[in-house]
Amino acid sequence: MMVLLPFNVRELERGGWLPNRLEELLIQGLYPPVHDRGMSPSTWYGNYVQTYLERDVRQLVNVRDLNAFEVFLRMCAGQCGQLLSLTGLANDCGITHNTARSWLSVLEASYVVRTLHPHYRNFSKRLMKSPKLYFLDPGLAAWLLGIRSADQLVGHPMRGPLFESWVFAELVKARCNRGDPPNLYFWRDRSGLEVDFLADLGVTLVPIEAKSGTTFVSEWLQPLQRWTALAGDSAGQAFVLFGGAEGARWKGIDAVPWRGIGKVLDAVGTGATAAR
Repeated sequence: MMVLLPFNVRELERGGWLPNRLEELLIQGLYPPVHDRGMSPSTWYGNYVQTYLERDVRQLVNVRDLNAFEVFLRMCAGQCGQLLSLTGLANDCGITHNTARSWLSVLEASYVVRTLHPHYRNFSKRLMKSPKLYFLDPGLAAWLLGIRSADQLVGHPMRGPLFESWVFAELVKARCNRGDPPNLYFWRDRSGLEVDFLADLGVTLVPIEAKSGTTFVSEWLQPLQRWTALAGDSAGQAFVLFGGAEGARWKGIDAVPWRGIGKVLDAVGTGATAAR
């Protein structure tokens, strides 16, 4: 079965649609009509959500209260990039835990969200077991959060999670567009050490940190360095993908600006640059 996800960043580049500002990309998202038809993101996402609720949701599951489901959808956007707590979502929305689980499965079945599970390999540490929640398009998540302009996003507390969600979606597309399973995970132990994404390529694990900041900070390297020391020979080339304009290489780790994400996608999609 072929899964057709929104445009990837290279398709935007080929079409001449890739914005100059990261904030514009996160607001616009990557659904085709916003780019190839030049539709307003606010208008298109509003229509999309209404159509999704009235048609797709009713076909996938018997939701009696569409308003409650829309609240749930918006609450999920607020959980973007965080550890998933179905109990917390259920309590916030005034629904049961089982209903929250059922509704989340609807969002996953319709490719609105995807859960990212922790990597199973235990490097002699106690690991987190809860998954994280991501939207497969940052523009949709931004619209659900009420963010309507790039300027609003500059200092917004959800800027980082939306950037992380975009990176995650691009990694998923890089794998799925080749017909490969995503094989993406995150890693977090009980002491707080966390790596945003691990791409499991069989022989190697490619660790990736996503940081929306525009200026590279050397502290971003620490989780990758510590994880690499634990992983040993299974660790592939490590990357920090960030919101700046110029990349660098620090202590064997590639710091890649957001517009250069193709370098990371090549390593994840083909494994060609996975080895250190």
